[in-house]
Amino acid sequence: MTEDSLRSVTVERSSTGHFVATNARGGTLRFGSGSGPDDEFTPVELLLAAIGGCTAVDVDVATSRHAEPAGFSVKVTGNKVGDDLGNRLTDLAVTFTVVFPGGEGADRARAILPRAVKTSHDRLCTVSRTIEIGTPVTATVENV
Repeated sequence: MTEDSLRSVTVERSSTGHFVATNARGGTLRFGSGSGPDDEFTPVELLLAAIGGCTAVDVDVATSRHAEPAGFSVKVTGNKVGDDLGNRLTDLAVTFTVVFPGGEGADRARAILPRAVKTSHDRLCTVSRTIEIGTPVTATVENV
């Protein structure tokens, strides 16, 4: 592993049930436990957004070089379960709804859309590839 391959975020508590993630470039994202009346994303929703966002970027790059979409949305769903294996999501599904205007470039974009989605899923999207392959997560506590 090289220094260039390392990705990281730091999560800090801002108040009870509320957190801020900061990336290496200084960007921040607020999220929470989902137990209050706020509209912050929960960690599970962030995971779903990461799956959809990762593959959306791949597909957008591949198709928008041919035509600008008139509409582009990605819905990601999963069922939260808890059993002998612990809490997790099952039946993860990613559904693209992409509309291109008329024209030759749009026809090319429509034609490559299924292949772009498949290539992202099978090879390019780091988030869904990590989930599907299964990568161990190590949790440690630093003594302070």
